[in-house]
Parts: sequence; structure tokens; C-alpha cells
Amino acid sequence: MKRKSIFKFIAVLMPFLVLLVPEGALRLVGYGHDLRVFSEDPARKGYMVLNPHASKRYFANQKNATYGNAEPFLAKKAPGTTRIFVLGESTTIGYPYMHNGSFHRWLQYRLMHTYPDRDFEVINLSLTAVNSYTVLDFGKAVLDYEPDAVLVYTGHNEYYGAMGVAATKGIGHSRALGRLLMNLRSWRLTQLIASLTDQIGEALSGRKTDLRENLMKRMAENEQILFGSEEYEAGLTQFRKNMDELANAFGIKGVPLLISNLVSNEKDLKPFISIKDSEGRSADMHYRAGIDFYKKGDWNLAKNELVQAKELDALRFRAPERFNRIIRDIAGAHRRVTLVDTRALFEAHSAGGILGSETLLEHVHPNLQGYALLSEAFYQSLKKTGVLPAPATEMPFEILQKQMPVTRVDSLKGEYEMMILKEGWPFNIPMPAEEKRAKTEEETLAGALVVKQISWRDAMGRLQTHYAAGRDTAGMLRVAEALALDDPLNAVYFDNAGKLSIARGLDRQAVHYLSKAFRLENSFERARMLFVILLKMGEPEEALPYVRYAAANNTSRFNINELYALVKKQVEARKIRQ
Repeated sequence: MKRKSIFKFIAVLMPFLVLLVPEGALRLVGYGHDLRVFSEDPARKGYMVLNPHASKRYFANQKNATYGNAEPFLAKKAPGTTRIFVLGESTTIGYPYMHNGSFHRWLQYRLMHTYPDRDFEVINLSLTAVNSYTVLDFGKAVLDYEPDAVLVYTGHNEYYGAMGVAATKGIGHSRALGRLLMNLRSWRLTQLIASLTDQIGEALSGRKTDLRENLMKRMAENEQILFGSEEYEAGLTQFRKNMDELANAFGIKGVPLLISNLVSNEKDLKPFISIKDSEGRSADMHYRAGIDFYKKGDWNLAKNELVQAKELDALRFRAPERFNRIIRDIAGAHRRVTLVDTRALFEAHSAGGILGSETLLEHVHPNLQGYALLSEAFYQSLKKTGVLPAPATEMPFEILQKQMPVTRVDSLKGEYEMMILKEGWPFNIPMPAEEKRAKTEEETLAGALVVKQISWRDAMGRLQTHYAAGRDTAGMLRVAEALALDDPLNAVYFDNAGKLSIARGLDRQAVHYLSKAFRLENSFERARMLFVILLKMGEPEEALPYVRYAAANNTSRFNINELYALVKKQVEARKIRQ
């Protein structure tokens, strides 16, 4: 009887052993990828970054998998640091500008200057071509890393993004089956089988994935989803359930979750695919009517018609209006969840409240004005929810727009990316004829950046050299600030921004950058620059800590101790007078 039980036990274990043995062997030889959300930063001990392979968990065709930012953060948050994670899709990562064009960098720059004595980490985990499945998983993962708030902008990819409705027809839009499939992709054995299947499929069909085609076409071509159809409703259900689960997880943990409603182009984009219904109505018909009303200045009727045209567009690259109602309802139903009303802010900056080219580049991606507004919407919501304390002196939105270190190379890169995107499906807009003239250095660098001949930091280095040759200190400062914003753990970038601020006569800004560099790496030279400029500004109280440090770590021939005694006496005298 005992032997029979042992045989039964072995029989039950056999299927698992059949899977576990090859799985273990594949891991032993290093095949495949770990698909967890975070991995250790190979360049900085104790820091984490977004795992570059994390997106492979969601893409059926691994060649379509996308990559995000590598923004390091300490595995154990430093005391006094405010940590904010950002989750979403291509808009949220800042396409087509990326880097400092992204709304989270606008927000980060404003926080740096509004709260100069506080440390902020704004970590963007967004990926292009993903949807609420990825946001849900990433959102749960960040709860283990002490977030003070999480910002979410997502919804436009629910139909065609990874694990979107158009991609999950074969599993009947089942969330349970979808999650099982995503979990299976974490197995190395599954990764091997998928790789072999793709290779065999390509060999038999004679068709290979053409990576020269834009990702939109590879993910969505020939996938029409009619208003009110089963697939349309499945997208609504998928979005609602995923976002509701995310909100519930944050409510349990008591972590503030700020979810923005969505914006998309209503006025300056014709429907991609217009299909007449049984009564002869179509997206194109509503669009034409909306434009006629717009030209007459009848804003309400124009808005209604143009929104209806977007709703009936059978190529669902723009989220349905019901998504915004779902976001509003979820924010109202869960504690610690806040609705960020980005749409109202965009409408306030659009003629007649109708969204178009004033703030958007094509169907959903903002221009630089739009990204600034998106940052403003989240900034104000962070203040209202109490995540941010009341500032002593705030950087106004108008000043942010003037000072934000987005270079000419960044803006040109965005323009060129748009030309390339619109040349392909589904826009099919020919590129304008190239001007026959010598290109500026900014144009040359932007062009090289778009075709990936150089990295962004290399482009900034060459731009800095170009401005230095022309003695353009304003341009040099903008690049220095851009580099400091892109890599806030590099003290040298802050040193450069501080020194160039001094050269421009911007003493308060110089103190901001040099003090940040000093907090990252204490040094005698940084302390010396800081106390010299602060004493020059007539602020001995602020200068005193740096004089004290310099006196204790004196590496010069000057007698800092006498200066320290003098400054200390000045500070004490001021306190007595007060």
C-alpha cells in the first residue's frame, strides 16, 4: 500500500519534472531573460532600474517588444526623498521628443526649482505600445519601493497595444487566460518554444517581421473595431477591470495614485477609417459637419460632431470617451485615488475648447506646449492631494515654459520623428521636399539622433562644444541644465550648470545647482564656490555651513578658519538684531 502511494506521488510529480528539468537547464546555461519589472543597476551598487526585458512579458511577437528609460533609484529610499513613479504608454514616456520633452521631466525641473532644499526622484517606467495590463503589473511592483505617489496616463493603446483587444481574440478576451499567458512568458522554456515557433512560421510563410515598418502598422493593420461591437465593449471591460484592480491595490497600501483623463486630437485629424452605418451615417460625415460648425464659430455643435467622428473611427488609436468616464468613476470609488483633469486644461488652451494642433502633434501625442500642460495638471494635483508641501517660493508655469531646458535639437528631433511617422501608415502624408541649403549644427545633430547614429548625450556633448565655439553661454547653460536633468545622480553636470549660471549672472540659480552637486558629493571646491557666491549675495546664514565645511576640509593656502569665525560672528549678530 505504501509503495503504491509512492508510485502515485511520483506519477503526479512527473509532468512537473518534465517541465522543471529543461527549465532549470535553460536557466543554467543563461538562455532567455528574466522578465521581472526591476533589475539591479549594473553601473551603481544599491540602485535599481527598469528591467530592459520587462516588456517581453506582454508582446506575442518579441520583435515588437519596446524599451523604456533607465532612471536609477535606490533600492532603499534615502530619508527625506520624495519618490514619484510614472506609468503609462508612448505619451507618458514623451514621444516623439523623449528625454526632457517628457512631461515627467517638466515636472521634475519645476520641483527642483520650487523645492531647492528637497530631493525628488521622478522615475518614468512607461513603454510605447503597451496598455493597462502593463500599467497594472508595473503599478503593483512599485508598491515595494516606497513610492510617495504614482502618476498614471494610459488608455489609448487598449485595443492595439500589447495584450490589447485586437491581439487577444484567440483567447476570447479572457483576463484570466491573458494573465496566464503573460506568466508563462516568464518561463525560459516558453521563451525557447516561442522563438522556435516564430522562426518556423517565418520560414513556412516566407514572411519576416519588417522592422522598417512603424510599430503602429505592425500592431494594428487590418484590425477594424466598430463602435459598439463586441471587441469595442471588450476593450472597455479590460480597461475598467485592470484600472479598478490597480486602484484597489493602492487603496489598500494607502499610496496616492493620480490618474489622468485622456486627450486626443478632435479638430485637426480626419478619421482614419470611416464606415457607413445602416442609416448612412459615418465618421467622415460627422467630421465634415464639425469642421463646418467650427468655421462658423459654433463651438458646442462643432465639439459634439468632432467627438462623434472620433468615436466612430474604426481604427481605434484614440481612446473612446467612455474611458474618461471609467477613469472618473474609479477615482471617485477608491480612496487615495485622484482624478487629474488634463483634458480640461488642454481645452482651456484650445480655441472653443476643441482639441487640435494647438497642443497635439497628430492623433494623441502632445507637442511641447501639450507636455508642459500635462506636467502642470499633475503638479497642481500633487499639491492638492498634499503630496507636495506648500512651497516658500513657487516656480510659476509661465517661468517654467521659458526656462525648461529643452534644446533646439530636442524640438527638431520631435519634428523629424513626426515627419517619418506621418509618412507611413495610417497617415500616408508625403514628407516635405528637403530645403537646398546648408544645415545648422542643431539640424545635423537632430537628424543623426532620429536615425540613431548618435546617442542623446553624445548629441548634447557636441551641441555644447558648438555653443562654446561661438561663445554662446546661454546655449551652453541650457545644455548643461538639460544634462543635469537627464542624469540627476551626476554631480559634474550640476557643477557645469552652476558655473555657467555664475557666468550668466544668475547667482541664485548657481547656488541651486552647486548645492545639489555638494549634496551628491561633498568637496572643498564646491563648498568654496558656494560660500563665495552666498557671501557676495549678502546671505551669511546660508554661507555658514559651507564655510564650516571648507574650514574643516581646507586644501588651500588660505586661512578659512578666520573667515569662518568672521561669518559666524555676522550670523550671530544678525540673530541678536532680529
